[in-house]
Amino acid sequence: MPLFSNRARARLKPNASLPVSNWQGSASHTLGSKYRRAAIPPWLINTASLIIMGLLVLLSLSIGVADFSWSGILQSIISHSANSDSSLLLVSRIPRTVAIILTGIAMAVAGMIIQVVLKNRFVEPSMVGATQSAALGLLVVSLLFPASALIVKMSVATIAAVFGMMLFMLLIHRIPPTDFLMVPLIGIVFGGIIEAVTTFIAYQTESLQMLSVWQFGDFSGVLAGRYELLWLTGGLCVLAYIIADKLTIVGLGDNIALNLGISKRQVTWIGVGMVAMMSAVVVVTVGMIPFIGLVVPNIVSRLMGDKLRRSLPAVALLGASAVLLCDIIGRSIRYPFEVPVATVFGVVGTVLFLWLLLRAPAEQ
Repeated sequence: MPLFSNRARARLKPNASLPVSNWQGSASHTLGSKYRRAAIPPWLINTASLIIMGLLVLLSLSIGVADFSWSGILQSIISHSANSDSSLLLVSRIPRTVAIILTGIAMAVAGMIIQVVLKNRFVEPSMVGATQSAALGLLVVSLLFPASALIVKMSVATIAAVFGMMLFMLLIHRIPPTDFLMVPLIGIVFGGIIEAVTTFIAYQTESLQMLSVWQFGDFSGVLAGRYELLWLTGGLCVLAYIIADKLTIVGLGDNIALNLGISKRQVTWIGVGMVAMMSAVVVVTVGMIPFIGLVVPNIVSRLMGDKLRRSLPAVALLGASAVLLCDIIGRSIRYPFEVPVATVFGVVGTVLFLWLLLRAPAEQ
């Protein structure tokens, strides 16, 4: 899959005899062509995504159980005094909306990174054991050291996510490159085993209720002062954009990375660490939300082609919009009660994932 910059392409010309990587070969089978250009101009997709996200933000700020009116906000601004509407907006509505946007961006970008690192379009953090391992680490540290600081819990969850991803990569090491559809299936089984172990520990320690908070992504408890850790994922997404070309070259294969002077091991570790940290922060703050990192990168790739640096902004915008839309649906279908975002996106993501999974053999 030709995910590399113009500079890297120029350096590759004298080495046309280099073998095609597994990522490129699997992607050509999966997506139907060896090189796919943008079907729609990138600026048009990004502009439309920004407009849609802006409308969803306004709708998200307006929906809720508590009484709220924009006229009250206007009166508060004119009179320079706080009222119930402005307090609700600052304490609850804005923090919740910002947390949704950061979560959607983080999980979508993390999905894109892990797909490039593993050279497979059908994986995402919840399919490589990252989120399940983060929840297991968070449960263990909460049981052993219940009074520990939030940063300590996040660090333990990140370390657990890294170990879980390393174990998964060892499991798929011997799978032939042509069996790329086996990777997500093994990941689902692997994640299910870790989740079963976590549930057993929680059952034995009477911590099932605490575990359910991390297993189902929900933004109903997000308030000012309880979501700021998510800003760390924003910084990681910026780092992903900076090293996008290096990630792309690593995704092309070991020989190409070596020829271009890129340390595959170093870049792979950076990518794995970023995905683990994003997954851990999201699990600690709002819980698991599956399929974002699977569905969003694939949709953007079909629309914009395979250049990673060009597609990352669209991936971030679409991920934020998708989670915003699912949160609005979850707040509306059983008003005044809420359906967790993980449940809504899980249904939608499962259908889209099965469609992507079953469509690939037909294209071959």
